[in-house]
Amino acid sequence: MKSIDLMYQTMLAELGQRSLDAAWTADFPPEGRFTPANIKGRKYWYFDIPDGHGGTKRRYVGSADDPDIAQRVADHKRDKDDLRARRRLVNTLTREGGMTAPDAMSGDIVEALADGGLFRLRGVLIGTVAFQCYSGLLGVRLPMAAILTGDADIAYAISREVEDSLPPIVELLQGVDASFRPVPHRSGSAASSAFQNADGYRVEFLTSNRGSDDYIDQPAKMPALGGATADPLRFLDFLIREPVRTILLHRSGVPVVVPDPSRYAVHKLIVARRRHTDGHGPAKREKDVRQAALLFEALQQTRRSADLALVYNEAWERGPAWQEGIRTGAGMLPAQDAERLNTVLIDGAKKNREEIELPIGE
Repeated sequence: MKSIDLMYQTMLAELGQRSLDAAWTADFPPEGRFTPANIKGRKYWYFDIPDGHGGTKRRYVGSADDPDIAQRVADHKRDKDDLRARRRLVNTLTREGGMTAPDAMSGDIVEALADGGLFRLRGVLIGTVAFQCYSGLLGVRLPMAAILTGDADIAYAISREVEDSLPPIVELLQGVDASFRPVPHRSGSAASSAFQNADGYRVEFLTSNRGSDDYIDQPAKMPALGGATADPLRFLDFLIREPVRTILLHRSGVPVVVPDPSRYAVHKLIVARRRHTDGHGPAKREKDVRQAALLFEALQQTRRSADLALVYNEAWERGPAWQEGIRTGAGMLPAQDAERLNTVLIDGAKKNREEIELPIGE
């Protein structure tokens, strides 16, 4: 697996900072002001902007405990945008630096959702579009065959206390492609958790389900999700815990939030065995295993074995169902990749000074 030159990794970091600055400038223009609010004993930041009719419109910003938000509040008036320079950076990173750009449809959809406030309101990009971000995040070149997709999955777990919402999801998606329509939910619910265009591109919203599979067919109401619901999914809380900010290399760079790559890799092992054997299930299962294997290799190469061992033990300690999922998923790995997984876990456990139970016997 080829490493990406340090020069390009440095350029990506610069692009990330510029893109985040631009996103904040768009969301919080100079004529508005930040306002603190206490809700149920916790302090949050909101942003008041004139509505043109003598009043103000309020947007949720985030927790007052977040140091990045605190710094942004302090520097609000000084944020600048340089669209053309950021676009040149994206072109250099993808054409010369070997980093991965999404297909145009995926990029446009994520950008529209980001502009609507998705990541500001705690959304997390998951699935293959998130995987496309790991090339730059880890500094390695990932094979194109593992990153092609025809859908976008979004995890959402926002608190009901947040008094803000995205615009209607269907309107955001139709701004990208007018043929997007809500997909009727299998439960018969009036609200949809998935949307699809005439070419079959699908956008789906998911949320954590820590209970039994009995709740999977019942959509969860999400007051801040622009009229959409979200499908509960087992094991998702593990995936989206402590997500990371990075850049989707589309147009001038889209600031996104994705799962930690170690969590993504372990999660792929767990969900691979749950893919159905009919329809697209086998192909998705194969992609799950392939993506996990590539991330194990990348984490080994970039000396992140301790990170992988730490989240692996977290998943393993959640009990028999989790252990069975990990073992079954690991058993689907080709022999060379299974051996690498054991090696990385052993090395990481030593660095963490922890015991570790391997999914596949040595």
